[in-house]
Amino acid sequence: MTSGCAVGPDFKRPEAPAAKSYSPTPMPMKTVSAPVRDGESQHYDAIKDIPFDWWTLFRSPQINSLIERAFKANPSIESAQASLREAQDNVAAQQGFFYPTIGMDYMPSRNKLAGNMGGNSPGVQGNGSVIQTYSNPPPGLPPYNAPVYYNFHTAQLTVGFVPDVFGLNRRQVESLQAQAQAQRFQLEATYITLASNIVAAALQEASLRAQIKAASRIVEINSELLDVLRSQIKLGYVTGVDVADQESSLAQAKQALAPLKKQLEQTRDLIRALAGNLPNEDVSETFELSDLHLPQALPLSLPSRIVEQRPDVRAAEEALHAASAQVGVAVANRLPQFAITGAVGGMASTPGQMFSSGGGFFNLIGNVGQTIFDGGTLAARKRAADQGLIQAQAQYRSTVIAALQNVADTLHAIESDADALKSSAENERSARTAFDITRKQFEAGYVNYQTLLAADQNHLQAVINLSQAQASRLGDTAALYQALGGGWWNRDRKP
Repeated sequence: MTSGCAVGPDFKRPEAPAAKSYSPTPMPMKTVSAPVRDGESQHYDAIKDIPFDWWTLFRSPQINSLIERAFKANPSIESAQASLREAQDNVAAQQGFFYPTIGMDYMPSRNKLAGNMGGNSPGVQGNGSVIQTYSNPPPGLPPYNAPVYYNFHTAQLTVGFVPDVFGLNRRQVESLQAQAQAQRFQLEATYITLASNIVAAALQEASLRAQIKAASRIVEINSELLDVLRSQIKLGYVTGVDVADQESSLAQAKQALAPLKKQLEQTRDLIRALAGNLPNEDVSETFELSDLHLPQALPLSLPSRIVEQRPDVRAAEEALHAASAQVGVAVANRLPQFAITGAVGGMASTPGQMFSSGGGFFNLIGNVGQTIFDGGTLAARKRAADQGLIQAQAQYRSTVIAALQNVADTLHAIESDADALKSSAENERSARTAFDITRKQFEAGYVNYQTLLAADQNHLQAVINLSQAQASRLGDTAALYQALGGGWWNRDRKP
């Protein structure tokens, strides 16, 4: 009878999505290659698992050390860990209601009785024991109208137990356990997001450094060209309009360089914050594209596996489980409530007599309560729990759809950015070839210095575009590891 049954729906895990791929049409299983650094062809492997430390596949010691330090110092990790421990302690607290509650009371008191009540009345001797006095006392005894003082001691051991007949407490524990599991997956998501943000920031810094180097050289070229034109205008070879146009080109080159430097400083601010540092506490790691390597073999989990691997999907599933259990709680609250209480103890005017001379006592009480009228409160809570379950189901489906979309978007980005890198590499190679030819023509006297500088500037702009394409391709690979779940299930030890 004490175990009873658990009312309300029993939770069943949602079925995995029926999708077999991430696109209505077959997607290529490998990307194009480009004759440039990080331009290798990447291919997908449906069997390949995702390591927890997937960022090490970029073979960057700087990224590895920064992520390791951030896992220890970033406050978001500490916050998520505390949230998990809080949820686990809430489960333990609720599980305590499965057991009897045992308490002990000791109540000593000093009492005064009024002396104007008439009739026989207890009196008190000097040692605190109770005696009798009378309205018409015998000779030598005090009259009753004097106040009477006495001591009284009560000690008892109480036991209370609430049988979980309809599973109210079990459903509540079930809901809290699901919430604790959701917090666990939130912690895993925090680790994955932090690592992904650090990799993205490192790639951004590496790309910006390459762009700033090329953009600074463009500014130098425009400055050199302006100096040449200013010399030529004195000789009458060019007009003032030519000089003004070049001054405008130089200003535009400087204008393009300024936001790149701003982005670099802001990226460094972000890296310091991700590492758990204050803005004035720099990190020793710096990042260059030449220090990063593109993984060629990429994992590709089936859509049915995504619901197992993505922490956000697993957290949404546990939220659905918690909502299902809350329906059972709402149903059980509308049913009779049972309670058993008992006490054993003693009472006397002195502590030594509480458990002797008839001072002992006990009681055992059973109670059954049923709400007859509550203004519709419990019925409304049951309807609210039903709607909460519907909401959780919809949110779970939405999370699954968004997760699969995230993977599909990343796969399309990998394919598209591989093509873009190939085009950028070809453009850079053509611009470099044109610059080499122009330089030879200049050395032979066939073209002037302005033509050489213009060819060099075109090549440098192609270098900027190429560095952006390289960073995008590296970033797509990091995004895929995150989209597929981040490999948290391969962690050596639980957080």
